Amino acid sequence: MIVDDRMVAFINSFDKGNTPFLSEIEKFAIETEVPIIRKEMQTFLKFLLAMKKPMKILEVGTAIGFSALLMNEYAPKGCKITTIEKYEPRIPVAKENFKKAGKEECITLLEGDATDILKELDDSFDMIFMDAAKGQYIHFMPDILRLLAEDGLLISDNVLQDGDVIESRYAVVRRNRTIHGRMREYLYELTHHPGLETCILPVGDGITLSVKVSMHGEEYEKRKTGIVDSCQ
Repeated sequence: MIVDDRMVAFINSFDKGNTPFLSEIEKFAIETEVPIIRKEMQTFLKFLLAMKKPMKILEVGTAIGFSALLMNEYAPKGCKITTIEKYEPRIPVAKENFKKAGKEECITLLEGDATDILKELDDSFDMIFMDAAKGQYIHFMPDILRLLAEDGLLISDNVLQDGDVIESRYAVVRRNRTIHGRMREYLYELTHHPGLETCILPVGDGITLSVKVSMHGEEYEKRKTGIVDSCQ
């Protein structure tokens, strides 16, 4: 836990809750140990959807469909969501949840490895939500940036790895060292990419918010080298 447990519980006590069907899926996920977004992340995502009002959303990491359905519930009417999942046992559960919710026309589920699927997509998305294998974020990044619309919002979840990301590589359990290194690299790329403006927040298990900055030519080069003009 990144933030004190008591503080998280206090903040979550103000949560207004979700629709009965979303609550049912959340309960099932907890009982079957399927990872879904945490309560505080749910609240923050609702806020971002209300502020950004995206009409086209890409999600990398469907699981059983909870976050896609939550985004559909709080996004503007007519919003289309494309979501990607490779773990075969969860795909039929997600499909059934979309069907029960009557959202099959609003949510498109693409089955397979996101690395391959992202390369084939040529659409433009107002918002992209990254919630898949954390060690793959850095590999997804080139296609994610290509698919993100100008002024689009990229949200990456679980970037602080329960606090492990701040530890030395050798203080991390050996099996987690590759993910640890890749996440540090991903955070660096997000915060130093000249075409992005990024902040890192200790919400849930850590998230990043990145806005794709619209720039060309000389302006892009200035950001790339860290030179910013002062107000005239």
